[in-house]
Amino acid sequence: MNSLFGRGPSLRIRLVLALACSFLLAFIDHRLNALQPARLFLNSLVTPIQYLAIMPEQLLDNVAESLQSRTALQQENAELREQMLVLQGRLQRFHFLQNENSRLRELLDSEPRQESRRMVAEVIAVASDPFSHQLVINKGTLNGVYQSQPVLDSRGIIGQVVSVGTNTSRIILISDQSHAIPLRAERNDLRVLAQGIGDMQQLELMFVPHSTDLEVGDMLVSSGLGGVFPEGYPVAAVTRILRDESLPFARVYAQPVAALDRVRAVLLLWPENAGEAPIYEPNDGSDLPLLPIAEGDTATAPTPANQEGGQ
Repeated sequence: MNSLFGRGPSLRIRLVLALACSFLLAFIDHRLNALQPARLFLNSLVTPIQYLAIMPEQLLDNVAESLQSRTALQQENAELREQMLVLQGRLQRFHFLQNENSRLRELLDSEPRQESRRMVAEVIAVASDPFSHQLVINKGTLNGVYQSQPVLDSRGIIGQVVSVGTNTSRIILISDQSHAIPLRAERNDLRVLAQGIGDMQQLELMFVPHSTDLEVGDMLVSSGLGGVFPEGYPVAAVTRILRDESLPFARVYAQPVAALDRVRAVLLLWPENAGEAPIYEPNDGSDLPLLPIAEGDTATAPTPANQEGGQ
């Protein structure tokens, strides 16, 4: 007896067709970025779920803050007042140096530097994959966030934006194995390339010759090359140098100045060459000027005691 319905293609043919479609979509997305609207829609679709997931943590934090003793609050208030006075003094010195630098650049007929636009964002989720160092923040296209945007914390650069949704964005940290950043040594302007190795406490400098003039404690700042990160922001300090002549290059390790494993709030930057602009929410306060941090506070070289613990 013949079946009323004809047999479909075999499982092997279905598998081949599915793989062919997958490779075709991956190629189209890589070359033409055709699936960006679909990713944007899916990111916006899961945004309410992300906010629901962090709601218990936010409630517990609010309860913990409300249960703090009066003595602890008074002590914290006194420390904040003292810190504010110190920062205000440094701010006055910063304005003097800024005006002096502007006059010197005018005498040298150099192009004046413009301040980067910025916005504060909060971390609402952390990647559950131990091999992927990524964060999710509560700002998206509605706030002017764009892909490959540089991200900082109070100490230095922590990473860049890799995907953007309507209300959220995903950040890849500089410690991720797939991330690399061009740097220069603050002491002698030596250019190096730092790559993440999956360790939030350590970066590796790639392709460093044995004769390179690098020393333990050298501060590494962003070089401005590559067009992603603006120049001059602290990134890491050299902690260990291994010059083994049997290897083609020296093995150099550096410790990030930012606390990558304890990031709660981040600072989004819009450099001078950015085509997008920040869109501030009403009464957000993110567009207020940021207090400068002294060079000695932004990045301190790890002590020898910390060097052994970081390896």
